[in-house]
Amino acid sequence: MERLHRNKISTEKIFILFALLLLAGAMLFGLLGALQYLIPGLLKSRLSFERVRPLHVSSVVFWIIMATMGTAISFLQEHTGKKLYSAQLLGIQLWIFILTIICILTSYCLGIFGGREYWEFPPLLSIPVVIGWILFLINFIKSAGSLKNQPVYVWMWLTGIVFFLFTYIESNLWVLPYFRNNVVNDMTIQWKSYGSMVGSWNMLIYGSSIFLMDKISNNKTYSHSSIAFALYFTGLFNLMFNWGHHIYTLPTQPYVKNISYLVSMTELVILGRIIYNWKHSVSAAKKLFHETAYRFLLAADLWIFLTLLLAIAMSVPAINVYTHGTHITVAHTMGATIGINSFLLLAMAFDILNEGCRSLEPYKKMLNRGILTANISLLIFWLSLIAAGIIKARWQMSGLQLPFSVMMQALRPWFIIFFLSGIALTTGFLLIIYPLVKNQLVCHLKWTIKRRKSSIRTKAALAME
Repeated sequence: MERLHRNKISTEKIFILFALLLLAGAMLFGLLGALQYLIPGLLKSRLSFERVRPLHVSSVVFWIIMATMGTAISFLQEHTGKKLYSAQLLGIQLWIFILTIICILTSYCLGIFGGREYWEFPPLLSIPVVIGWILFLINFIKSAGSLKNQPVYVWMWLTGIVFFLFTYIESNLWVLPYFRNNVVNDMTIQWKSYGSMVGSWNMLIYGSSIFLMDKISNNKTYSHSSIAFALYFTGLFNLMFNWGHHIYTLPTQPYVKNISYLVSMTELVILGRIIYNWKHSVSAAKKLFHETAYRFLLAADLWIFLTLLLAIAMSVPAINVYTHGTHITVAHTMGATIGINSFLLLAMAFDILNEGCRSLEPYKKMLNRGILTANISLLIFWLSLIAAGIIKARWQMSGLQLPFSVMMQALRPWFIIFFLSGIALTTGFLLIIYPLVKNQLVCHLKWTIKRRKSSIRTKAALAME
């Protein structure tokens, strides 16, 4: 009976499955956007670049948000050994987000805008997002219980939830004339809120990563260690202050920029150290048992290193003047979003979705090819963006005042590499996503059929009595 019950798709798993569909959609939208760089005006009347870009960006952001909610709720229940405070609240939260996201993506397709970067949808659609997140916060606090002697990942989850709610509301302050009518203040708050928001969902992701590492190694040492709590407090300090490197070009107070320079990306150093030290403590048998999740954690470790190198360079004001507004910024975002966040979230997705009526073993070759393809193509993708960014930076700072069209023509070879590597990257991710989604849907279908047969037999037995 329990085996049958496990085949049912739980609400937490629906969060993750919907997130995986958003990831697949984000990759396809991104690929279309890259193609529009090569063929200007492609699908201009139906799905122009102005629509494709927010479709891609919002799909990526909501992939992260939905996946972090699903993993945090799943792991919290494993940690406490108890059921969630309210399954009903979680179900309401799920449908609020699903319906809102569908409305947001539909509004982009119809050309209905009204927001800002990341959130280019009409501001009214922000209201259900806030309501859904408040339900998430209530459920988490009630389910977690006392915070006394809790491991670091519980603190990271709670901090991430609270600060995301704060920064999301902050990112919508532009709707008030008091903030909107002052250009410098408006841009400062906008970029500050986005920088802190990323730090907020990083808290959720890193907390879940530490829980997963404890689970794989069957060792609670890391989640109670001083280095883990150093990550927590550094990450908290980081999400509060490191956003300053986004506003180097704005006339704001120098001390804000100096503080942000000191703390910029320091939590990545500590997280990388945790993963590096942790992987040496896991036995070969445990690595094999959790092989897929482990490989994603190792891939994230590599991308932490690469993204850190680029982030340190970008946080230097003299370099930031050149990189700001170029494809180098996009490369940094892609490295962090795909190489770190997405690989970590996929590691958690494989851990949570691995249980079911079907094994993922038949898909092992497909998964191995997908992981290898995704990593190699992401590296080429990342390097092509950096190369394009360097060319654009030189054009921006050049005294020759060459036409924009000349610069874009020089970028074309890199855009071709960017597009081709994007195809490979999308293929790699689809090879990874397909087995997870298919297995869950097949198992749920079997559960539904067996439940109906059981119901029919029960009714027949009652009728005979």
